[in-house]
Amino acid sequence: MKRKGRFADLFVTGSLKFQLLSRTLLVLSVLLLLIGVFQYVVMQRFMYQNKAETIRNQLAALPPNMLRLGMGAGDGQTPVFPSNRENRPGFAGEQERIFVSELSIAFIDEKGNYKLISSPYEQPAPQLSQEEYLSLQAKKKTKLEHRIVKDEKGNDQLVVFHQIGGEPERSRGGPGGPGFQGIIQASTSVAPIRDVLVQQLLTFIFLSLLAMVFGLLGFLPVLRRTLVPLSKMVDTVKQIDAGNLNERFPAHQGQVEIDRLATSFNGMLERLEISFEAEKEAKEQMRRFAADASHELRTPLTSIHGFLEVLLRGAYQQPEPLLKALKSMHGESVRINKLVEDLLMLARLDRSPSFQKMEGVLDEMLHEMEPQLRLLAGDRKVTFHLAPQTRYLYDPDKIKQVVLNLFHNAVQHTHPLTGEVGLTLAQTPSGVEIAIHDNGEGIAPEHLPHLFDRFYRIDTSRTRRNGGAGLGLSITHSIVQLHGGLIEVHSIVGVGTTFKVILPAEK
Repeated sequence: MKRKGRFADLFVTGSLKFQLLSRTLLVLSVLLLLIGVFQYVVMQRFMYQNKAETIRNQLAALPPNMLRLGMGAGDGQTPVFPSNRENRPGFAGEQERIFVSELSIAFIDEKGNYKLISSPYEQPAPQLSQEEYLSLQAKKKTKLEHRIVKDEKGNDQLVVFHQIGGEPERSRGGPGGPGFQGIIQASTSVAPIRDVLVQQLLTFIFLSLLAMVFGLLGFLPVLRRTLVPLSKMVDTVKQIDAGNLNERFPAHQGQVEIDRLATSFNGMLERLEISFEAEKEAKEQMRRFAADASHELRTPLTSIHGFLEVLLRGAYQQPEPLLKALKSMHGESVRINKLVEDLLMLARLDRSPSFQKMEGVLDEMLHEMEPQLRLLAGDRKVTFHLAPQTRYLYDPDKIKQVVLNLFHNAVQHTHPLTGEVGLTLAQTPSGVEIAIHDNGEGIAPEHLPHLFDRFYRIDTSRTRRNGGAGLGLSITHSIVQLHGGLIEVHSIVGVGTTFKVILPAEK
């Protein structure tokens, strides 16, 4: 069925195979037609010239005495030597040599007078005007050109002129010089020559058609074989259209144009596959984000709703339960407010806002944050190692949030009494590094690739108890990326964790 379909494509006007085949045949037909016309014209000229040369040689071989006999008699219209030789005894041998059956012989004297000498079967002989004959005599050529002239019946005849005697002399004003006797005109029908030409043309047409048929039969397999790479590309496109984006076009099929097209398509398919995967991942992340956000918002709302129900049942009349419920609802509202703020921050960061960067001294900004950080650390040991006069172009508010998020994350994962948190600022040839390290329990290797995913939490119960929703590190990562930097995590379970923010040098 597949072969029949491809063979049927040859007869579909929109098919590439049909167009290649038809246009190839059209070009070949035009070329053969031009060759046939050229051959006909060239052969016609050659055969006319060859026939004229043959007649001219025959006229040159005429005996002088026969020329004189022919020129001295006749009235100009009646042949001197009629075609029935038996009526002219004594001249049979000479007529046998002179008068060829298919030639009409005429003599033109030096004054341009026309005298018909012989005409086979009394056929009409073409006659030019006296002016044309005088013009021929005036040409200083020993060999006069032949002409195609119509006779009185409208038939084309080949006319050949042969000069008798010396060259016409123009210097004395007369039509001819000493020895000049006149011009012999010989004519014959061109019909036999044209019959030969037509026969040759028909033979050429037949051979051309035969060659085209055999060429077509041999061209079809070659055409199908040539279009095999294109057919493979069509099959591959069908598979891709069915949803299989892993398919690729063969890049080395022996045809430069097809190979280039396949390479371009493969590159486009790779980009499309990456885009589709990224879109799929983005949709999955959005789905998880919506589910996690709904879950995070539902928990405090459920808690607030429960406390309100307890109060409505009469607990509001008792001071102690009322105070406890109000404190719990306040804590949950703070948690909701923090979650909403984080979500809004992530939404703004996703739109890639333009930061209001300004050049500042990073170590001075971190020294200003020191009281707030020590208060956040409580009884934990806090150390600062800040390179002095570390200047950088940054957004102060956003970098402060990065430091606060990482510092708060370190505090949450260290012991309240024995915990240690350190903040380091260093100037490097490639930029600026801010590192926050702690001596907490560390992070298992399987969690490291997901630390910056939204709503990802290592210890769900602990982070929920501390109010975390798993958005702090995501916000931190987005801010660092918008500054053109990157963030690295190094952790050893039971030893501690180090978050390193690397900001590139400004160009």
